[in-house]
Amino acid sequence: MSSFVPPFGEWLDRALEKRAREAGEDVETYVARAVALQMLADQRHSDSGAVEELIAHLAEAGIVIALPMADVSAVINDPDRLRALHATGLLDTPPEPIYDRITRAAADALDAPHAAMSLVDVDRQFFKSTAGMKVQSDADRQTPLARSVCQYTVANGTALVVEDARIDPMFKSHPAVLDGTVVAYLGIPLIDGAGNAVGTLCVYDTKPRIWSSGHVQVLSDLAEIAADRVFGADKAPRR
Repeated sequence: MSSFVPPFGEWLDRALEKRAREAGEDVETYVARAVALQMLADQRHSDSGAVEELIAHLAEAGIVIALPMADVSAVINDPDRLRALHATGLLDTPPEPIYDRITRAAADALDAPHAAMSLVDVDRQFFKSTAGMKVQSDADRQTPLARSVCQYTVANGTALVVEDARIDPMFKSHPAVLDGTVVAYLGIPLIDGAGNAVGTLCVYDTKPRIWSSGHVQVLSDLAEIAADRVFGADKAPRR
């Protein structure tokens, strides 16, 4: 056992090492990730407005996590969220220069090969704007929900930071990860004044990336601009 982890007893020590190995991590990383998840759970109960700040500091410390979702589909299929999504009037609409400028700025600022503004519907994600993605037809502007990483950002309602999805216990079996489309991902939800997340502004890479608190802040600022455009006066205030 590592000196970072107190001894639990022979049986528990072996079980811990086995679980860490199955997750593709060393024991220290496995335990640090578990502690970070507990910190986030406690933070949500005590002061939800500081969750994004905690995630950013964890990322800066090298602890990058994807929050576990008890029931992603319950959030995605929430009637109020779906009404808010359809009220934007943006589903299945052509690209617009204002959103294209935002996704290009996100890709440039974070030196990421791909950026997108996604809208997450009940059975699909629709890309209102993309940068660095091969979009040759309307069919390329959407994917089935099963291929969406952004649905987890929407369900969490806060920044989702993934450095290497190939070894992340939550995402390593995701279809978009298995085929190499997404390895590193950073997404910020687009939230209206009633707290409904309708989509994301995200960047992603086909190789591992270290996302710093500065990256999270820059993308959050650009997402704020996108949300201003989408929701106008009905946008949720900055926390």
